[in-house]
Amino acid sequence: MKLAPARAAAIAVLGFRVAYGAGLLAAPGRLGRPWLGGSADTAPTQIPLQALGTREIVLHCAALIAASRGGSLRPWLAGSVAGDLTDVAATVARREQLPAGAARATVLVGGGSALVSAVLACAVES
Repeated sequence: MKLAPARAAAIAVLGFRVAYGAGLLAAPGRLGRPWLGGSADTAPTQIPLQALGTREIVLHCAALIAASRGGSLRPWLAGSVAGDLTDVAATVARREQLPAGAARATVLVGGGSALVSAVLACAVES
């Protein structure tokens, strides 16, 4: 069965997000350092980074399961958008306590990710 291009793209993005979550679980300091600076190497910061990784894995694996069963991806992509925008808002709210450029990078990466997921949510068949 051939997948529609938007659905195939959504599945690829979902798979990438699972991999990102696994990276946060395995190496929270390394992936978190550009966002949070040196504090990403401390246990009190690594715990929420690993929790974020778990969110990424659970949400996006559930979406992939829905995709494998022919289910709608829109609610899952909407959840992904909500998570990304929450990360962006929290980062912008505390931008003064973050390393130089971290808030801008988060807005670009997190906002870009939210935009990609929103576009895909609109493009996939219900």
